[in-house]
Amino acid sequence: MAQKSQEKGSTGGTPVVTEPARIRNVVLVGHSGAGKTTLVEALLAATGTIGRAGSVTDGTTVGDHDPAAVRQQRSVSLSCAPLLHNGIKVNLLDTPGYADFVGELRAGLRAADAALFVVSAAGGMDAATVALWEECAAVDLPRAVAVARLDQPRADVDETVALCQRLFGDNVMPLYLPMLGDDGVSTEGLLGLITRRVFDYSAGLPADVRDPDPEHQRAIDESRDELIEGIIAESEDETLMDRYLDGEEISDEVLIDDLEKAVARGHFYPVVPVCAETGVGLDVLLEVLTAAFPSPLEHDLPAVTGVDGSPRPPLTCDPDGPLVAEVVKTTVDRHVGRVSLVRVFSGTLRPDQTVHICGHGMAERGHPDHDADERVGHIYTPLGATLREVSQCVAGDICAITKSGSAETGDTVSAKDDPLLIAPWEMPEPLLPVAIVARSRADEDALARNLARLVAGDPTLRLERNPETHQLVLWCMGEAHADVVLDRLRAGGVELDTEPVKVSLRETLTVPVSGHGRHVKQSGGHGQYAVCDIEVEPLPRGAGFEFVDRIVGGAVPHNYIPSVEKGVRAQLERGLVAGHPVVDLRVTLVDGKAHSVDSSDAAFQTAGALALRDAAERGQPALLEPIDEVTVRVPDGSVGAVMGDLSSRRGRVLGTEPDEDAEGSTLVRAEVPATELLRYAVELRSMTAGVGTFRRHFVRHDPMPAHLADQARKEHTP
Repeated sequence: MAQKSQEKGSTGGTPVVTEPARIRNVVLVGHSGAGKTTLVEALLAATGTIGRAGSVTDGTTVGDHDPAAVRQQRSVSLSCAPLLHNGIKVNLLDTPGYADFVGELRAGLRAADAALFVVSAAGGMDAATVALWEECAAVDLPRAVAVARLDQPRADVDETVALCQRLFGDNVMPLYLPMLGDDGVSTEGLLGLITRRVFDYSAGLPADVRDPDPEHQRAIDESRDELIEGIIAESEDETLMDRYLDGEEISDEVLIDDLEKAVARGHFYPVVPVCAETGVGLDVLLEVLTAAFPSPLEHDLPAVTGVDGSPRPPLTCDPDGPLVAEVVKTTVDRHVGRVSLVRVFSGTLRPDQTVHICGHGMAERGHPDHDADERVGHIYTPLGATLREVSQCVAGDICAITKSGSAETGDTVSAKDDPLLIAPWEMPEPLLPVAIVARSRADEDALARNLARLVAGDPTLRLERNPETHQLVLWCMGEAHADVVLDRLRAGGVELDTEPVKVSLRETLTVPVSGHGRHVKQSGGHGQYAVCDIEVEPLPRGAGFEFVDRIVGGAVPHNYIPSVEKGVRAQLERGLVAGHPVVDLRVTLVDGKAHSVDSSDAAFQTAGALALRDAAERGQPALLEPIDEVTVRVPDGSVGAVMGDLSSRRGRVLGTEPDEDAEGSTLVRAEVPATELLRYAVELRSMTAGVGTFRRHFVRHDPMPAHLADQARKEHTP
């Protein structure tokens, strides 16, 4: 780490490595505005990967190359930016901090072997970042903390470190203290706690390393003792603590070695102050990333099966092993076509290699199971939107392939003669519906093409063509996600509008009633003649439809009875009062008349429909709305507000229980009308500071309140 070496890393060019031990895959996470993208720019510039750091506000950064990101001035998608430092290739995976783009975050976590939490020294921390820390802890993902934005007027490193320790828990400890300049405000250097040396950045990078001034010694000594005790507590050398307590001076080399091992195992979490704008801490952060974070050889790999689900041995990160890779992100470039970001877990991916691409288990999201053999053309190492061709991609590394005809986010890439399948990572359910409509027939064709591309690359986007409301609905993660999706559709040349989302309702009759249907027409030649009488009675909710034949004496000839049922069923589908399907009825055919010449199948279908419509005039029709069972996960402090809000949505709270998977959270179960949940994804996030989540599933239809039913009838145009 920076205490070990101050040699500036190898810089420039396209970083290419052939050994997994020389690779680090690091995902940057943190709330929106914490400074992740700006930090990536600074690290790229510090290592000579790019000539000059870009700006988020100017839209010139490597990571935020998406037009939507430039417009919103925040990351909206995962980006990969590799650099080379001291012979180690570091793949920096920059993720969006806004909750709507959690799918991009999940992809970054899947591709990474360690996480760097970026926390603003002036902006505090949101609850979603804390929840993500706990999630990483559950899988022992190695972590470190970069306290960024030291140049901000309200920056307070000490308070931010204390906040991290309070929210993240044990073993979150600073390796450096900030050293203020002569103005007493700006941070001009760092005080190294292990080496007891000063890293002075007043002249820029690399830091000038020197002995501390007398006024710094006390601060170093006070914090150093706590740090050393934390490192020794995680040491594999059980005698080290006794030696330290006996007063033995533990060498810096031993402490650094034990620190690096503890960080790589995910048991110790170093904190490094860093400022992208002034360069403070960039070199020591690079040392943490390369020396302390684990290589792919040290990280557990996802389980694999055969394409048919048959068990397979665990993977190892071996460049000579069987090829197993995963598409962690898919985008469509207007010039290059489909670009797939791929993490290779085993084997080596080479140009002109024929591979098997398969995706299973995402059919409910609009991604049907698919298998295809394809030839890989060129292989690239990505730098944001720039693709630089390389000769191969070994196990543990990340690359990009282009022009695949079938690759979608989450797909497995494996050897043609031994296809394998990696289970897709867990993705949240999109719960904000947005109904869209193309402005013209030409736009409908363009819309279909662009939607297919977007759905292939975004597992958090679900496409639904509702056969009852005849709407095309995009299910998104939130408003920001929906804005980006619509922007991308319009950028693809699609003129479209949004419209209010319609909920599929049902109709029924609430009292027993009889109906008479008479269809008699004579216009010269062969006429139409059919008469039928029915009795209609309501059935319990969910019972469906029953048709009963009680004709005696042949009043309706036997061959026309199915025609009556067909006509009744057709009318049930068309609706009786507001154009919605009719359910939970028993229709009994009790009488009728026929003509030996003029009766026909079509005539009795019409008579059956007329009889049902006649019954509806006296059967006290009612509208039924879908009821969903909702399970809401919220912090304990938000339970009361969430329960009150559910009640205001005409919901019925069924109960609460502690969430066994997340300490400090509660599960609230309720039944809520689906019409009240159209924007619940947005409003729940607002109520719970961004950490509340929910699941829903349909349970039944219930009668709609009279005033809402009247409004629905008025909106219906026959």
